[in-house]
Amino acid sequence: MSIVFDADKQVFLLNTPGSTYVIRIYRGLYLLHGGWFKKTADWSDLCTPPVLDHSFAPNPAETYGQSAFSHDSQPSEFPSAGRGDFRMAALEADLADGSNVLDLLYKSYRIIRGKPALPGLPATYTATESDADTLELDLEDKAVGLVVTLSYTVWNTYDAICRHTVVKNSGSPVVLRRIMSASVDFAGTRFRMLQLSGAHARERHVVLRRIEPGLQGIDSRRAMSSHQQNPFVALLAQNANEENGDVFGFSFVYSGNFTAQAEADQFNMTRVQVGLNPDCFAWKLAAGESFCTPEVVMVRSGNGLGGMSRIYYDLYRNNLCRGEWKTKERPIVINNWEATFFDFTPEKLFNLADAGVKAGMELFVLDDGWFGNRNDDRRSLGDWNVNETKLPGGLTNIADGIIKRGLRFGLWVEPEMISPDSNLYRAHPDWCIHIDGRSRTLGRNQCVLDLSRGEVVSYLEEVFTGVFRSAAISYVKWDYNRCPTEVNQYSSHAYMLGLYRLLETLTARFPDVLFESCSGGGGRFDPGMLYYMPQTWTSDNTDALSRVQIQLGTSVVYPASCMSCHVSVVPNQQTGRVTPLEQRAHVAMAGVFGYELDLTKLSADELEQITAQIRLYKKIRRTVQYGDLYRLETPWSESSPCEATGYSAWENVAKDGSQIALTVVWTYAESNVPPENIRLRGLDESASYRVTDSSVRNPYAHIPGRPVPAMPGAEGLVYGGAELMNAGLYLGFLPECGQSVQIVFERV
Repeated sequence: MSIVFDADKQVFLLNTPGSTYVIRIYRGLYLLHGGWFKKTADWSDLCTPPVLDHSFAPNPAETYGQSAFSHDSQPSEFPSAGRGDFRMAALEADLADGSNVLDLLYKSYRIIRGKPALPGLPATYTATESDADTLELDLEDKAVGLVVTLSYTVWNTYDAICRHTVVKNSGSPVVLRRIMSASVDFAGTRFRMLQLSGAHARERHVVLRRIEPGLQGIDSRRAMSSHQQNPFVALLAQNANEENGDVFGFSFVYSGNFTAQAEADQFNMTRVQVGLNPDCFAWKLAAGESFCTPEVVMVRSGNGLGGMSRIYYDLYRNNLCRGEWKTKERPIVINNWEATFFDFTPEKLFNLADAGVKAGMELFVLDDGWFGNRNDDRRSLGDWNVNETKLPGGLTNIADGIIKRGLRFGLWVEPEMISPDSNLYRAHPDWCIHIDGRSRTLGRNQCVLDLSRGEVVSYLEEVFTGVFRSAAISYVKWDYNRCPTEVNQYSSHAYMLGLYRLLETLTARFPDVLFESCSGGGGRFDPGMLYYMPQTWTSDNTDALSRVQIQLGTSVVYPASCMSCHVSVVPNQQTGRVTPLEQRAHVAMAGVFGYELDLTKLSADELEQITAQIRLYKKIRRTVQYGDLYRLETPWSESSPCEATGYSAWENVAKDGSQIALTVVWTYAESNVPPENIRLRGLDESASYRVTDSSVRNPYAHIPGRPVPAMPGAEGLVYGGAELMNAGLYLGFLPECGQSVQIVFERV
């Protein structure tokens, strides 16, 4: 059993394979945090913070004459407002007496085998009861009639603990205003906080900052997890780097408004809280009703940031993603959007598919413009009937034609949106999110359907059941291209529950379909969506050098099997930059690979390159999508963030160690620079590795009579595992040989 209760010491020990999380019961009254550290078999009360009297630190009545205990100076497991803890509270509510004062005292506990599901919410899950154990701790405020249950699922195969909170009301009606899924008090403030921040087309850039006295954090108020901030933070010990040191990760399994904050207090403690954003949230709780928060997945790694990432990869691939596609190799895509935009005919689509088949692609995706009167982005969202003027014979004709050519058929949809210029809006103008008596804000010429209304969700369930059954559809790209406005605080979470209901219905009805989430690219790249859709369009920005930063940032939490990455046209439509086709492919091969350009306009040489790229990706696909990732050099590296030779490097290692794919991309070009020494990780030091595929080319090979020495990383060379990890390869930037290198090794 991974959860142990010591009745004599009144302490719970939550043991993952490599860590121990401690919860203390103080004097039978208060639930205190006891630490989270490398696994220990023993626990002593001497390891707890002393109870000392401090100025301006009030003492609760329950401890008068017994100790100098104060909520304001002790590490709490779930702090509440109004009883002497002046730091961030985990729970605040408007009570019937007009106050928000809660006094949550320890009541009872339960230890459960396995992991119960969360009602109406996405969450990690166990395959068998032996995968994990769950501790439920009840706190009670008898005066108010609230019972708060703290849930901790402790994994037996991962250094991870999943937490959520349930509030049940048996008294007068209350309004929940702030309720966190997890609150952890750390001893000390010598941490750096890592966050994933950015903007549309510039998502999930790594930002590191020191924890300073006071409050720091991130949030979203956009009714979506957002391009600007991802629902994830990590605390890194001062000495932590990619492969060494303590790192604590907090990943929120939710797709709407959130907050993730760290508060450094006067007594050198750091309180981390993650949950629903209280600035955009209120929930009425009548007598007999309960409220369940979304889940936080907490990971502790003693092996640096990379160790934390690899725990998340395995947990999310195996115990968050669901369905047929969670462990299947994902197909190589050709999407028509950047090739045709809205201007397509069956002939154009079939010609594009023919070129894709010839190159070795596996899935054709018909993007926006196939329905209603959708010839631009100003109309027809909500009218999900096929435009047979544009597509005679409907989706069936297109799907059958694509399938006969040897490709699967996929479709773009945007179910949550409605255009004012649509038949649906004219029939149901009240179905969009709005406030009566106020004008309606448009984004991308569209409104958002109100999924907090059951009748709207039911309508969408039936409409899209019909669409997905209308043709042989193997893949669905589910887009979401604006943030909702005019959202009131009582309906923001209800919207998410409606969305999750819709996704649960449709993914259950179509278990064989590969669903991909999209929100203007990466605006809803979060674990909540991955529960229903095992991959996400990483960003609308497909520029190779921009994608290096975006994809490596994404890889801090999310596995490569979740990142959809495509090669697109140059000059790039987002940045105007021109990058070599080879470099664009090397970067896109870091995730689920595909193309988004007009193959019919490429030269014979370019098509030959693409064919070779696809052939190689099929060879390394399982290693990339389901192996271990090691970030060897990153754009946020503290060792060389500003060197003129700026490059990034990453390594994919097959789970059985049989194959390694190394990718190096130069993000900044300078002349006459020394070669970079690339040291691999995660290999068997006693094994040998042969280079089977390599883009390394000798710059002098074309000169008649010139000796051509073997270049490091060239095909056929054999290296020892210890040599590759400890001595490394010297790889240099050579403009005439391309601006990236990819080398595949096979264990001999």
